[in-house]
Amino acid sequence: MRRLLPAFALLPCLTLAASGLDARLMLGSEARIEATPVSLDPGSPARVRVGALTWLGGVSLRSADPAFGGFSAMRLVGDRFTLVSDGGNVASFRMGGDFRVRDAAFGDIREGPGTGWNKPDRDVESLAFDPASGTTWLGFERDNAIWRYDAALSRAQGSVRPAAMRDWPSNGGPESMVRLRDGRFVVISESGRPGNGKGRIGLLFAGDPVEAPDRGFRFTYVPPAGYDPSDMAELPDGRLLILNRRFAIPALFTARLTLVDPRAIRPDAVVTGREIAAFASPLLHDNFEALAVAREGGDTIVWIAADDNQQPWERSLLLKFRLEP
Repeated sequence: MRRLLPAFALLPCLTLAASGLDARLMLGSEARIEATPVSLDPGSPARVRVGALTWLGGVSLRSADPAFGGFSAMRLVGDRFTLVSDGGNVASFRMGGDFRVRDAAFGDIREGPGTGWNKPDRDVESLAFDPASGTTWLGFERDNAIWRYDAALSRAQGSVRPAAMRDWPSNGGPESMVRLRDGRFVVISESGRPGNGKGRIGLLFAGDPVEAPDRGFRFTYVPPAGYDPSDMAELPDGRLLILNRRFAIPALFTARLTLVDPRAIRPDAVVTGREIAAFASPLLHDNFEALAVAREGGDTIVWIAADDNQQPWERSLLLKFRLEP
């Protein structure tokens, strides 16, 4: 019985953590990142294709700092990655073709909903940015809010809780957000459903939602059956790449990528993406939550990041693919 007592003593702490009421951990300025190579198919290292994607490599990111991990949003400018966690921590680093981490820096989203002392106050789930100015928008799930920041994410420039998002679930809000090159924004709820219960509620804002939250319209995105949208990015040709994630026993996390033609997004339209890749056993799969798209020469590069939920059985993965024509 003595060996069971510590487990019972931990139950209140586990309950608090599961409900998101735990105090917020902050990354130390001297944290270090270790990057360990991973394989697309551990049982068949020569495998490089998954649907329309070609595997170019990837790493598992780790740190001795207990606040490291939980990354749910990603920004990529050149070779510099910025990962933002669902606890408001920021890890920024450069990474080249050798997949080695360089020039790492760490920060914190100091301004945002609430006081910032508890994790729900900084539950960042999505990110959009203007590559010309560096201005960055973060989607906060618990508050169903969008905040705008400078390029360094050190100063807030404004915020809004759009009326169209206020009834979204507190744990299923703006999980996916992208700023299109023409200045419009697309936001999709993780679990908010329309009246008929089919699909997920999506919003298209005619411009910066912080400045004009009522200019735009609502539509419905239908993810693959059993999946929830977890992030979104714009391809060079204007199509939207949507990352969809599922949690189920015994596979735990699996993921599917879909393509959406933005011309299909119209007021009250029902939009279904075309599936182009699926991540499930024996392929590498985890809690895929963040997506970024880049160009290397004539190639379209897709980066996927996984949120480890700061649990030992999950990993903070950063994976690189080439999207084939």
